[in-house]
Amino acid sequence: DLLRLAGVSRDPVHERAANEAREALARYRDDMRRFVDVTIRNDSLVANMSRRAETLIKLTDQARERQHQSNADIVASLTEGDRKLRMARDIVDRVQEFSVALAALELAQARASPPAVAGEEPARPRWSFELGRMRGAAAALTQAFVSAGRDQAARDLGRLLIVYETSIAPLADAALVAEAARSPTPPGRALADWLDRLLKVYSTEQRSLHDEVAELLTYSVQAGETERATQNIAIETLKLGGRTADVFASRDTAAATAIHDESLALGEAVAAMPISPLIQTEMIDAIGQWREGLATTIDGLNEQNRILKEMDVSAARMIEGARFLNEMLTRNAERIGELLRNILIFGAATGLLLGSVTGIAVAQSITRPLKRLQHRMMELAENSRAGPIAESHRRDELGDMARATNVFITEIGRREQALRHSKERADVALTELQKTQSDLIQAEKLASLGQLVAGVAHEINTPLGIALTTSTLIGEESKRFAEAAASGKLQRSALERFVERMREGSQLLFSNLTRAADLVHSFKQVAADQASGEKRSFSMDEWLQDLLTSLSPVLRKTGHEVAIECPPGVDVNTYPGALGQVLTNLLVNAVSHAYDKDAAGRLAIRVSEPRADTVRIVFSDDGRGIPPDHIGKVFDPFFTTGRSTGSTGLGLHIVYNLVTSRLQGRINLYSKVGKGTRFTIDIPKTLAETLPEGAPERRPQLIGA
Repeated sequence: DLLRLAGVSRDPVHERAANEAREALARYRDDMRRFVDVTIRNDSLVANMSRRAETLIKLTDQARERQHQSNADIVASLTEGDRKLRMARDIVDRVQEFSVALAALELAQARASPPAVAGEEPARPRWSFELGRMRGAAAALTQAFVSAGRDQAARDLGRLLIVYETSIAPLADAALVAEAARSPTPPGRALADWLDRLLKVYSTEQRSLHDEVAELLTYSVQAGETERATQNIAIETLKLGGRTADVFASRDTAAATAIHDESLALGEAVAAMPISPLIQTEMIDAIGQWREGLATTIDGLNEQNRILKEMDVSAARMIEGARFLNEMLTRNAERIGELLRNILIFGAATGLLLGSVTGIAVAQSITRPLKRLQHRMMELAENSRAGPIAESHRRDELGDMARATNVFITEIGRREQALRHSKERADVALTELQKTQSDLIQAEKLASLGQLVAGVAHEINTPLGIALTTSTLIGEESKRFAEAAASGKLQRSALERFVERMREGSQLLFSNLTRAADLVHSFKQVAADQASGEKRSFSMDEWLQDLLTSLSPVLRKTGHEVAIECPPGVDVNTYPGALGQVLTNLLVNAVSHAYDKDAAGRLAIRVSEPRADTVRIVFSDDGRGIPPDHIGKVFDPFFTTGRSTGSTGLGLHIVYNLVTSRLQGRINLYSKVGKGTRFTIDIPKTLAETLPEGAPERRPQLIGA
C-alpha cells in the first residue's frame, strides 16, 4: 500500500515520505527476524551451560568420592601402624622389666657370704626372692613374644634362661657364692648381652613405627582439607549457576561479564587441587566450556539489546513518517482525499499499530514471564523451601530456565544439607586427629626418654658390675689386712701384696667408672636432643660420635663398618634432633635395602664445608645400588621394595621433608647399580628465622646409572 501510495502521489515530498515509511517498516521487520534468531540461539546456549554445570557437579562428586576412599585407606594404615606400635612398646617394657630383675639377681649373688664354720650345712640362698622375680619377668616377656608372633625370640629366651639357671644352681653353696664373686666372668653375661641387643632392636622398631603413625596423621589432615576444598568447588558452582540465571532474567550484561571474570578463579582453584589428573582435566574443561558459553550468551544479549534499540528507532521513524504524511495530506485533503484516508488507515493502522502492538506484544511476552520468574526466584532466595517455579511447564526458553532453576534449587538444598553433615563430621574427625597426633608426639617423647634411660642402664651394666665386684674384693682385702695388722703379725710381703692389690683395684675402679661416665655423657646429650626438638649450637665431630654410640646396637649385629670423616671445628646452629633422624633413617635404609642377608659392607659419613655458610654431609654405601626406574620414586611416600619385610616406604620421604623444610637445606642422590648409593646433603650453618617469600622449592637432583 505504501508503494502504491508513492506511485499515485503527485507531490515529490509525499512520495519521498511514503518511501521512507516503507523502508522503516522493512527495517523493523528485518530487525524482528534477527531478534527471534538471536533469542533462539541464546536459549540453546543457556541450556548447554546448564548441562555443563551439571557435568561439573558430577565430576566434583567423583573427586570427593575418590578422596573419601583415599581417606579410608589412610585410616586403615593408621590402625595397623598403631597396633604394631603397641606390640613393640609392650615388648620393650617387658625386656626392661626382665633386665632389671636379672640385674637384681646378679647383685644378690655377688653379695652372698660363705658359711661361718667349715663343715656346716650351707645357708639357704638369700637371693631366692630375686630368682622368683626374674622368672616372673621372663614369663611375662615370653607371653609378649608369643602375642607379637615372635616365636623364635621366645624359644631363644627359654634356651638362654635354662642355661643361666643351670649355671647358677651350684651357687646355693655359700663357698661357691664367694668363688663366683671373684670370677672375672659373671654367669649372666650372655643373657644380659642378648637382652641388650633385643632392647636396641625393638627400641629402633618402636621409633620407626611412631614416625610412620605421625606421617599418616599428617596425610589424613591434608586429605581432609582436600575433601573440604572439593565441596567448596561444588557450592561455588551452584552459586554461580543461580546468579547467572538472575542475570539472564534481568538482561544485565555488565553483571554477566562480572560473573564471567569471577568464574576464572573457580578454574584456577580446581587446577590447584591435589586430585586425580583425569578428573581435574575434565573439571577444568567443563568450566572452560561453561565460560565460553557464558561469553557467547553475553554477546547474544548485547546483540538483542542493540536490535531492540534499532527497532525502537525504526518504530519512531515510522511514527514520525506517518505523522508527517498525515500533516501533509491534511493540508492537501481536497486534492488527495481518498488517498489520504488510505495512507492514514494503512500507515497508522499498519505501521503504528503493527509497530506498537508488535513491540508491546513482544516486550510483554518476554518481560511478564521474566518478571514472574524473577519474583519466584527472589522468593526462593529468601526461602529455599518455597517450592518449585511454576513456569517449568513452558516449552520455550523461559521454561528451560525455570526447569534449570528448579534443578539448581533442589540440588542446592540437598547439597547444603549434605555439606552441613559432612562439615560437622570432618570438623570432629580433624579435632580428634589433631588431639591424637599431639598425644602420640608427647607419648613418643616420654617413651624415647625412657628408652634412653634403659639404654644407659644396659650399657653401663658391665663397667658398674666390674666396679662393684672390685670394691667388694677391696673391702675384703682391707678387712684381712686390718686383722693382720691388729694381731701384730703383719709381714713385709703381705704389705707389698696388699699395696699391689689396692693399686690394681683402684686402676680397675677408675677405668670402669670413667667408661660409665663417658657413656652417661654421650647418652645424655642424645636424649636431650630427641626429647626437646629445639635448635642449638654444637660441634659436628662430637655430635656424630654421640649419635654413632647410640646406634651401635643396631649396627653391631649387622657386621657393617661405619667410617666417619669430620674435620674439627665444624660448628652449626640447627636442630640436632631432626639432623639425627635424617642420618638414622639413612643408616637404617642402607642396612635394610643396600645389602644381601649376612653380607657386610662399608658405610661412610663425610662432613665438609664447601662454603663459609654451608655444611655438606655425604652419606654413602657400597651396596647393590638403586635401579634407574626407581630413582625418581625413592622420595615418594609409601614407595618401597621391601613391603614383604614390613617396610612402609616413609623413611626417605621423612628425610626429604626434614632436610628441605626444617633444616632449610637440599638433598641430592646418586646411585649406580652394583656400585652403591650416595646422598649429598647441604644445610646452612645457621638457620634463618623465616624462609623468604617466593623462595623456590628445593627439588632433589636424582642421578642413576
